[in-house]
Amino acid sequence: MSGGANSDSGRVVGIMRWRPGRPALSGSARNGIAAAVLMVLAVIFPLVITNPVATQIGVDTMLFVAATVAWNLFSGFTGYISLGHAVFFGTGAYVVGIAAQDWHITGDMEFALLPLAALAAGVVAVPFGLIALRARRHTFVVITIAIFFIFQLMAFNLAITGGSVGIPAPFLTWAPETFNNPFYYMALALAAGVAVLSWLIRGSRFGLQLRAIRDDEGRARGLGVRAMHVKLVAFVISGVVTGLVGALWFFFIGQVLPQYGFDPLFDLSVALMAFFGGFGTLWGPILGALILEPGEQYLTLQVSNSYASELVWGSLFLLVILFLSRGVTHVAGEIATAWRTRRERRQAGPQPVGASLAADVAIPRPEPGALSEEVLDKRATAD
Repeated sequence: MSGGANSDSGRVVGIMRWRPGRPALSGSARNGIAAAVLMVLAVIFPLVITNPVATQIGVDTMLFVAATVAWNLFSGFTGYISLGHAVFFGTGAYVVGIAAQDWHITGDMEFALLPLAALAAGVVAVPFGLIALRARRHTFVVITIAIFFIFQLMAFNLAITGGSVGIPAPFLTWAPETFNNPFYYMALALAAGVAVLSWLIRGSRFGLQLRAIRDDEGRARGLGVRAMHVKLVAFVISGVVTGLVGALWFFFIGQVLPQYGFDPLFDLSVALMAFFGGFGTLWGPILGALILEPGEQYLTLQVSNSYASELVWGSLFLLVILFLSRGVTHVAGEIATAWRTRRERRQAGPQPVGASLAADVAIPRPEPGALSEEVLDKRATAD
């Protein structure tokens, strides 16, 4: 008898909870639609906005999207904050510059050197990672900074790097009106490729191991995760992509100098963009770079004092770490969820008190065939 009553009340609550309307899209479908729309907008951007300054900002933005996603692929997924990724950026730039200079490569043939930049950055990342990744998180940050300054000093003082004069890039005889467009589409292809790579890694067993290390490395080791190997592979992948970004940036700018090839602001920028968008997420680094890099470029163009933008950049990083450490994607998701809940409640209208209580309060049910001591006592008294 009681079982039938419970079943009927369950059906009533289920009917009252049901709302007619279109089925909601899954998270994967929403992400796919958003990625498609964003990709279409990115493809048509230089065709619609032909201003050379705007397309130059577009190239820089796409390069930083690729660099930030690559940084997040390691630091965001493992929790190890790297402030030495400018080592890979500068390595990629200098290697293709030295190769083009020594091998007398000119014109469009310079782009054939891009795989060499990726290889060089990967080769540098292996010993770099073997040294730095033996330490835990806080010590790892200090080691990456120290190695970065070693590379910067070598770039200033070695003859092969040109010292403070730097290395010029091969001259390109492209039309000035559309000079930025090929670089933009190459940077866009690199950014899209590393974003897809990040998505594939996050959904794989390898990505699960990376996140297990981020959550609790000791426990991950206890569960059989080869933490050092997994971290090193992610570090190398991240370094390879960053090396490609550095090489493409070198070809676009036309020259590499030590203070720009190995720039501490590069590490600060990618970390800030990742934290601002959403550290360790898929969309966070993309949104962070798309929002902050154009803003930084605009600020640089508007402010004559070169140190003002750096001061603003550092202050913004501090504010993000203190008050927005979870990133705008998390905050936007919470706001969207709260808004969706309020909308559903308004559409549902007022509900009977009993139904509302039945929907909100879960009443525990006894296991089939099990009787409480209170019921047994009542039966014994009645007998």
